[in-house]
Amino acid sequence: MNIQTLTQTAKDLVAPGKGLIAADESATTCEKRFTSVNVPCTEETRRVFREVILGTPGMEEFVSGVILFDETIRQSAADGTPFPELLSKHGIIPGIKVDAGLKDLALHPGEKITEGLDGLRERLAEYSKLGARFAKWRAAITIGDNIPSEACIRAHAHALARYAALCQEADMVPIIEPEVLIDGDHTIERSYEVTAAVIKKAFEELAGQDVLLEGVILKASMVIAGKSAPTQSTPSEVGDATVKCLLEAVPKNVGGIVFLSGGQGDEQATANLNAMNQHKDLPWALTFSYSRAIQNPVLKIWAQDINSPENTEKARAALLFRSKMNSLASRGKYSDEMENERGY
Repeated sequence: MNIQTLTQTAKDLVAPGKGLIAADESATTCEKRFTSVNVPCTEETRRVFREVILGTPGMEEFVSGVILFDETIRQSAADGTPFPELLSKHGIIPGIKVDAGLKDLALHPGEKITEGLDGLRERLAEYSKLGARFAKWRAAITIGDNIPSEACIRAHAHALARYAALCQEADMVPIIEPEVLIDGDHTIERSYEVTAAVIKKAFEELAGQDVLLEGVILKASMVIAGKSAPTQSTPSEVGDATVKCLLEAVPKNVGGIVFLSGGQGDEQATANLNAMNQHKDLPWALTFSYSRAIQNPVLKIWAQDINSPENTEKARAALLFRSKMNSLASRGKYSDEMENERGY
C-alpha cells in the first residue's frame, strides 16, 4: 500500500470546484435509459454515448474523475484512443465500478446485499493495468417497515470494508457508497437516523480492516425525505440535516465526501449540494458524484439525432453546463437564477 499515492489521489478527486461523473451504468441500466428516449441499446450505441461524455472538451475544468463500467473501461473513442487514456490526457482520473450488483439478503425479506468480493483482488489488478486509479462499491439500504435491519447494515458495512482494504492493497482509492435509498414515504428525520447508523457502522468496519481513511472517499446519500413523503425537504433542510449527520458519523480524517443524486431532479441535486456548502469550516470537501443528475439532459439531446456532429456538440454543451452548475454548488456559489444561463 502506497500511502502517498492513495492520499494524493483522494485529494485530487475532491479538488476545489471539481467533482465526479458516474458513467458506470450496466448494460441493463443503459437499456432502460436508452429505451426511454427511443435509442437502440447496443454495445456500439453505448460506446458512442460514452464518447459524447468522455470526449467533452473542457470537462476537466469541473470534473476530477469519471467512474466507468467494466464494458466502458475496455472501449475506445472513434480514433482508437482507449477511454481511460482519453480521460488521463485531459487530467481526469479514470475509476471503475467493481461490485457485482444486488442480491436478496438471506433470511431478510425486502433487503438486499451487494456481491462481488470473490475474485476482486485479481479484477483490481486488471483494472489498474487498464488505467483505473480508484474504484467504487455501492451498498443499497431500503427504509421501510422494520427495515433496515441491523443484520443488513452490518453485512453491507463489512463488505464495504473488505472491498476498501483490497483497493488500498492495489494502490487504488476506494469510494464507499452506502446508499440510503430515497424511495418511500419516510420523513427526513427517519432518513437522518438510518443514514447516521449506516455510515457509523461502515467506518467501524473500515477501522476493523485497518483501512487508511485519508485514502478513502465516502459517496454519501443526502439526508432527505422519501420521494413519496407528504412533506418534501427544502434545500436548506437537506443541507442542514446532511451536514449535521456527517459531523456526527464521519471521521474528520476521511479523504473527502461526494454525493449521489439518488433519483433527485437535476436542479434539485445541485441546489441541495449548494445548501450543504453554505456551512463553512467543514473538515472535508463536499462535492458531487452524479450520474443521471448530470447525464439526463445530455442523453435527451443526443437521442434527437445520434449521428449528428452538431447534435453531439449541443449534448456536450449540456454536460458542461450541468457540470459547471455542480462545480459552483460544491463551492456554495450556485443560485437558481444561474439555470437561465444555459445555452443549449
